[in-house]
Amino acid sequence: MKKKNSKMKLSILMPVRNEGVNLKIMLKILSAVVDVPHEILIVYDAPNDNSVPVVKKMQHDYSQVKLVYNNLGKGVSNAIKAGINVSKGEYILIFAADEVGPVLAIDDMIELMDKGCDLVSCTRYAHGGRRLGGSFLEGLFSRVGNKIFQALSGSVLTDSTTGIKMFRNSIFDKITLESKPVGWAVVFEIAIKAQIAGMNLGEVPIVSIDRLYGGKSTFSLGTWLKEYLRWFLWGVRNLHTMHNKPKISVRVPSNMILD
Repeated sequence: MKKKNSKMKLSILMPVRNEGVNLKIMLKILSAVVDVPHEILIVYDAPNDNSVPVVKKMQHDYSQVKLVYNNLGKGVSNAIKAGINVSKGEYILIFAADEVGPVLAIDDMIELMDKGCDLVSCTRYAHGGRRLGGSFLEGLFSRVGNKIFQALSGSVLTDSTTGIKMFRNSIFDKITLESKPVGWAVVFEIAIKAQIAGMNLGEVPIVSIDRLYGGKSTFSLGTWLKEYLRWFLWGVRNLHTMHNKPKISVRVPSNMILD
């Protein structure tokens, strides 16, 4: 088991690929908003990633920001593993460099964790959550896929595929990540396996605005569909047969407008 820093509450883990433009803004926002003792781990795949010089420059003013080279192989799943391996926080928050809206949910996620949740997932599709921006096809794939998955599997999470998730550092003593490095399929896997393990779960709605500041999405329907479909079918098969569904707590931010 990895030794944690008892004073470090939160490790914010951000897999990046040429997110220099977004990081200039996001790091300032996170540093201003997050009040608990924390570290921000920027995990990159290649030395020539334009995120690297931006982070190095900003480290002079933001000492909690750290660069982590992903030496496990390219892709989000490997970046998350590399970040987890060096994280020191009691809780880990997987965060996307191109999303501003979820910043407002961090305090609510921490509160649910402090009350006993093992994993808290943001949701764009329930309790007043919204998904804005991005391509029409990507949005359709996400929304419809989550709805069908919930209906067929009985998942208690309404947005299993969102990349914005917070969990206890210790949960990886119970689950092993096996996703191929395709898109953000690994967070779908985490959502499924946390339920199978009977963990206490939470949800916080967000308004997700995709790529508000710039950059290019890596979404590719053909390559993503096969890996997501693999976990979709595996999740339906394994969750549908569960007799005792895990508990879930929902916390709606005071500024969230409900449907």
